[in-house]
Amino acid sequence: MVSQVVTSLPDEFRERVSNVAIVVEEWPDGDAELHDAGAEAGDETDLLGLYQGVPYGQRQTDYHLVLPDRITIYRQPILASSRSEAEAREEIRLTVLHEIGHYFGLDDDDLP
Repeated sequence: MVSQVVTSLPDEFRERVSNVAIVVEEWPDGDAELHDAGAEAGDETDLLGLYQGVPYGQRQTDYHLVLPDRITIYRQPILASSRSEAEAREEIRLTVLHEIGHYFGLDDDDLP
């Protein structure tokens, strides 16, 4: 489902998504990821996705030979917040788009 969302992006966005790994994990991995997302310990079910890296618009000419940025989608929190498969699919779509928005440098206030 995650790859379907990425491939459905308009060409002008999909072509700019580079040096980023998009992965699916069951749960956030400890306090470090919660901290990166601005969440408190114990909020594992509230974190649906996380972008970690250097946003596309902030990459300078010295941005090379770096590890890929990372977008993580958390499966269990999405399933826990959904009452049906259709809701889960829509939440996955929204979460992937939200995290790709962070990749392009948008803040939470700029994203739905």
